Parts: sequence; structure tokens; C-alpha cells
Amino acid sequence: MENIISIFIFIHAFFGGVGLITGIASIVVKKGQKNHKLLGKWFSWSMIISSAISLVVARMPNHMNTFLFLIGIFTIYMVLAGNRALTFKSIKKTKANYTDKLVSGIMILSAMLMIAFGIIGLKQGYNQSILFLFFGCFGLFMPYGDFKLYSNTLENRKLWLINHLSRMLGALIASVTAFIVAGMHQDTLWAWITPSVLGTAYIIYWIKKTKGKKKLKSA
Repeated sequence: MENIISIFIFIHAFFGGVGLITGIASIVVKKGQKNHKLLGKWFSWSMIISSAISLVVARMPNHMNTFLFLIGIFTIYMVLAGNRALTFKSIKKTKANYTDKLVSGIMILSAMLMIAFGIIGLKQGYNQSILFLFFGCFGLFMPYGDFKLYSNTLENRKLWLINHLSRMLGALIASVTAFIVAGMHQDTLWAWITPSVLGTAYIIYWIKKTKGKKKLKSA
């Protein structure tokens, strides 16, 4: 069994590495161009595969880890939500469909579980449980932006881009965090939180920059 798990972990790490490289590269190249779209696809699939494998490993004997399982769901959500946001670029799509709402709904449920585990853990004296609360609150805030897009997509033509940028950058933050924690073996509270804090500042910068643009193209 351990040999099989080791293979899963290797594949997980490999695709996580591909996601990290392509994610950083997609930021460097010009947005909206062919290279950006291609790198975005590589990044999305790599992160989904890596995270999906982490869900399996996190439920295997001797590797059970509820926190990493929920973080895996969080990461998959950000990739899916980031790509779903692109579908709202076209003015032909005037409302969210079942898939959009399902993706957001699963994140809400996962975030609530994280917050619950965090509160219970802190009451029992586990200081690391603060991570459940930290990411749970982030996870609960994200779907709020989704439903804001769903209800105002025609009134505010910048929301799809804001959601796309914030979700995809959020997934990249997850990749960077995984590299620091697992790749560099820095499994500390600060190693988990710092990339999110710095990454959020970068996301806010891009959101403000996007809001400052006068007009966005519609498909």
C-alpha cells in the first residue's frame, strides 16, 4: 500500500511542479494572448490533477489529513471557478447555470467545515487549528464574489475578469504554498499563511488595476 501511495505522491508533486511553473509563466506573458491561454490550460489541468490526487492520498491509511483534504477541494474550486468566470465574458451568458452554482456551493460547504474544525480545534488547544479558520474564512468569501458575478454580470462587465484573476491567482498561491511547505519542508504556521497574505495583496493590486480600465472587450 505504501508503495502505491508513494507513486501517488510522486505524481501529485510532479503535476504540482508543472502547475507552479506554468502558473508563474502565465503571469509573465501578456494577458489574453495565445501563450497566456495555453499556459493557463496547462496550469489548470496540472493543478486539478495534483489536487485530485491529494484528495485520495489524504484519505489513505497512515496519511489521513482532513486539513489537506479540504485544502485540495479549495484549490480545485479556485481553478474551476477561475475558468467558469471566463464563460461570463460573453454577453450571451446572462445568468449562472447549475455547474456554476454547484462549484460555488461545494466551496461554501467546505469552508464551513474548515471553520467548524478550526473552532473545535482551538477549543481543544490545537494552535494549528487557526489554519482551518484562516483558510475557511477565505473560502467563504470567495463564493460571495461568485454570486455577485452571477447576479450582476450584465450590469458590471468587469466582474468576470476580476473573478477570473482572483481565482487563478489564488490557485497559484496554493501552488507556491505547497512548494514551500512540502518541497522546502517548511511546515510552519507562517509558511502556510505568508504566501496567502502576500498573494492577496497582489490580487488586490490587479483588481484595482482592472477596475481602473474604462472598457473591457466582450465576446
